[in-house]
Amino acid sequence: MLQTVRKTRTVIYARFSSDMQTAASIDDQIRVCTALASSLDLTVVQIYRDDAISGATDMRPGFQGVMQAAMSGKIDVVVAESLDRLSRDLEHISGFYKRMQYLGVEIVTKAEGTITNYHIGIGGMMNELFLKNLAQKTHRGLEGRVRNGKSAGGKSYGYGILRSPLPNGTFTTGDLVINEVEADITRRIFSDYAAGQSARRIVTALNEEGIPAPRAKTWSFSTISGNWKRGTGILNNDLYIGERIWNRQRFVKCPQTGKRQALPNPPEAWVRETVPDLQIIHQDLWDQVKARQGATRKEILTARDEDNGPQAHKARRPRYLLSGTVECSDCGAGYIMISADRMGCSAARNRGTCDNRKTIRRIDLEERVLNGMRQRLMTPEMITTFVETYQEETRKGKCDAKAARVKTEHDLRAATREIDNIVEAIAKGMFQASMKAKMDALEARKAELEGALATLPEEDTVLLHPGLADLFRKKVEDLVTSLNDPGIKTEAGELLRSLIEKIILTPADDAPNGHLISLQGELAGILSFCDKDIGTNANARSRATGVRQVTMVAGVGFEPATFRL
Repeated sequence: MLQTVRKTRTVIYARFSSDMQTAASIDDQIRVCTALASSLDLTVVQIYRDDAISGATDMRPGFQGVMQAAMSGKIDVVVAESLDRLSRDLEHISGFYKRMQYLGVEIVTKAEGTITNYHIGIGGMMNELFLKNLAQKTHRGLEGRVRNGKSAGGKSYGYGILRSPLPNGTFTTGDLVINEVEADITRRIFSDYAAGQSARRIVTALNEEGIPAPRAKTWSFSTISGNWKRGTGILNNDLYIGERIWNRQRFVKCPQTGKRQALPNPPEAWVRETVPDLQIIHQDLWDQVKARQGATRKEILTARDEDNGPQAHKARRPRYLLSGTVECSDCGAGYIMISADRMGCSAARNRGTCDNRKTIRRIDLEERVLNGMRQRLMTPEMITTFVETYQEETRKGKCDAKAARVKTEHDLRAATREIDNIVEAIAKGMFQASMKAKMDALEARKAELEGALATLPEEDTVLLHPGLADLFRKKVEDLVTSLNDPGIKTEAGELLRSLIEKIILTPADDAPNGHLISLQGELAGILSFCDKDIGTNANARSRATGVRQVTMVAGVGFEPATFRL
């Protein structure tokens, strides 16, 4: 215990860890320390406390308050219940002790008495070993839970916590169940991303619709994209395909900042467990998303600058409908946006190596290309094909709806039978406590099935559209507007560009907008197949890959009179 105290100005320090103690323990610590100070004739001038903060860090408000008081010369003694309340880190407690020694401040604890070098060396080492052993045991316990099919902590978006009663009156822990509302949003996110929408566009739509975010008030880009290497973000969560992966990363404390940092573990250290009951996303959709993510990363890595390395901005998605497909016939360079609404040859604009100074309005170019589609698609043969395809998809949808209705009715009858069996058992005096929980689950399941059944169409519902030909004509007439609709613009643009190898613009004073347009690629083939004279006018050649390439030259707005191949 404290032998000689020339000065009596004393502060008490108390702390509890949220994972080891309760809030009430901190009041007990203060009471014990106050009694100790009184027995030593010390005057307590201040009490510092840190609630629910680990002793592994020194960045604690109360602990830093003690340091500041000592450095300001306001105290003579620090009293705590034990050395591990001040710190469990050997480096931190050693530094604290050295600083107090330099400032002439003594440290006294109820458990160890007056702290000396011996206590710092032995006690500090034991406290640090305690933390390491605790971390190892915690890690071992979490791994055991994962291997038993349980969650090791945390709840991903799309799932809820399932707590089932146990015979001893407690409830199960670590069991997840699919939250159908959030699961639908998750499927929508995957589908939209696979269809070509960016994560930022998806986020914007979710926030505009007021859909609640997983944890924050609003959705953010990182919530969806996350980090593919660490498996964070909705698009990278393997749990959605029924696979739980644990131990992807470990946490270590930076000796300089005292903050924990996550470091990736090698794949061979990961723990993988299959949980098919928790699958939300179909494997095919997951593979589409992974393929698109991989393609985007490849674009970023391959779009390199000799001085600045990977250029992420060069892998941005095309902004306009025909971006990246338009070339100059004179030099082969791309046509780029040179103003808010006009396109021109990039070589002439940026390097001065091309004499083609003509420009064209972007919207005029898009309309001329799409007008060609519109006119070539408005044939009786194409309308007939559309009607047949629409009816076939409608029949398929009707069959799927019928199958879903049959299955839902079957499940509803099964749930009803189970409820009746339990009621009959209770009537015969065979009641057990577990029956109530079972009955509640069955009643909830029955209500869910009845709600689902109410949304399914009746078997005799007519699903055929009354005016398919008119519908097709309207869709084709509205082609330009539809392809610029923000809701489908990204997906439609990628599809359209995939059918176009390139669009070559040739300067011509007598042509509309000062340009002749030559279209190459699969779209050209699709449009030319709509022409009855393809056999005599088509200039087609087969490439080594077997893909048919057709070149079309458009005159005045792709007018049939001047449309030649």
